[in-house]
Amino acid sequence: MSTEMGCWVRLCLSVLYFSLSSVIVDADNGDYEVPIPSTLDGPFKPVTVPLDQTFRGNAMDLPHTDPLLQTTAQGFQPQQISLSLSSSHHSVSISWITGEFQIGDNIEPLDPKSVASLVRYGRFRRSMSHRATGYSLVYSQLYPFEGLQNYTSGIIHHVRLTGLRPNTLYQYQCGDPSLSAMSDVHYFRTMPVSSPKSYPNRIAVVGDLGLTYNTTSTVDHIISNHPDLILLVGDVTYANLYLTNGTGADSYSSAFPDTPIHETYQPRWDYWGRYMQPLISSVPIMVIEGNHDIELQAENQTFVAYSSRFAFPSEESGSSSTLYYSFNAGGIHFIMLGSYALYDKSGDQYMWLERDLASVDREVTPWLVATWHAPWYSTYKAHYREAECMRVEMEDLLYKYGVDIVFNGHVHAYERSNRVYNYTLDPCGPVYITVGDGGNREKMAIKHADEPGECPEPSTTPDPFMGGFCAFNFTSGPAAGNFCWDRQPDYSAFRESSFGHGILEVKNETHALWIWHRNQDFYGSAGDEIYIVRQPQNCPPFKPAT
Repeated sequence: MSTEMGCWVRLCLSVLYFSLSSVIVDADNGDYEVPIPSTLDGPFKPVTVPLDQTFRGNAMDLPHTDPLLQTTAQGFQPQQISLSLSSSHHSVSISWITGEFQIGDNIEPLDPKSVASLVRYGRFRRSMSHRATGYSLVYSQLYPFEGLQNYTSGIIHHVRLTGLRPNTLYQYQCGDPSLSAMSDVHYFRTMPVSSPKSYPNRIAVVGDLGLTYNTTSTVDHIISNHPDLILLVGDVTYANLYLTNGTGADSYSSAFPDTPIHETYQPRWDYWGRYMQPLISSVPIMVIEGNHDIELQAENQTFVAYSSRFAFPSEESGSSSTLYYSFNAGGIHFIMLGSYALYDKSGDQYMWLERDLASVDREVTPWLVATWHAPWYSTYKAHYREAECMRVEMEDLLYKYGVDIVFNGHVHAYERSNRVYNYTLDPCGPVYITVGDGGNREKMAIKHADEPGECPEPSTTPDPFMGGFCAFNFTSGPAAGNFCWDRQPDYSAFRESSFGHGILEVKNETHALWIWHRNQDFYGSAGDEIYIVRQPQNCPPFKPAT
């Protein structure tokens, strides 16, 4: 992105947004308004949009020589600058990298203490008189096999700003002033105060993003929709589709079946950070891990790049892990769950989740939104019922506390459910939305498990990292005795195979507008849109005994 584009993004943060409330249609007898449907009109009959043959094919990765993946930083000037939220509106974290990564046989990590971690900041059009310091680190991706190249990162800095005003535009610079290595001035707007009357204007939701030409289309669409916040529901860079020598493939397991360990090419993380900087240096991004972010290395370490490169409000939200945490954005409480962390009822994540849900005051944050990577309710053949054990363990808890919306990725397509609980239509169940269509290098999901001959063999469905087998045949309902439905399931309201992203606009304590945008459409067009309506009078959220 150009500097002009980056400036335009920052300016957009201070404007008011216009939300569609109806669509004008040209009919034979004149124009008329078609109101956007709401969940109160459901449950809806299942809809499958036929595949658009003009927008198909594998997504191609941007080559490392692309100018968008290069850095203009000199010496120890900051690069890959990003912004993330803390647990509440009065705090944010600024992250960046100084120095260059190293990859090869004989690498010497940089000294994190050699460069300071400092942010100058202040309210927009005022002096940046405030100072905050943080910490820095360097991580390595190591392979104990001859011929595989090891990696060590540049110096990663994280600085947390506190005492911020709600819904206020700030400006900042980051870096080390003693080395004359400060960034340009960047801007961000804090979240509104947590209240049933205040919400971010627009929240972009995207999954399985990667760094392809389709990714650039998705990101351009996101920018055009002027989000205040971005949720990335797993699978960030797809660096694990590359060998350590930089050779890539659409499918690692099929292209490199004999590698001694599943390698990754860590510079793809650096390229991704450089490409995304013009957007996420001004718009906070909240990330949860996906399977492509596992990145196993020496001593069985996992998720090292993911955990090192982003700042997470884990500690502030009572979590002991970067793989699950929570935060508030206005009157919304977000729960970010880990599909690839232990989720059984005796584990730390489940116990943390129960504590977190019990602490939510729905009088302050009426909306409860949960995200994790691997979906529970997806009707595509790819990853069908893969996360069933997680659903069996956690679904009752989410239903009990009245979660309103669930966002997932993993399946490279789009799908929206009717309100559902335990595979049964339920007016008090969440709406599940799969948005694993951000633009990754792997193929788009097209086949559905309910189509003739496409139901997968049950033994092939469990994810080896998640572990366990819980996806037994259905015991009741239209699919009783079978592993798959023989038609699009009742819980599936709308599905389409296409790249894109979604925008969530919470209007008040009961109504939220959800719009899914396809990459092949004009920026303002909606591929799917619906008002998600809470009914606290009919589905009162559980309140624990005091």
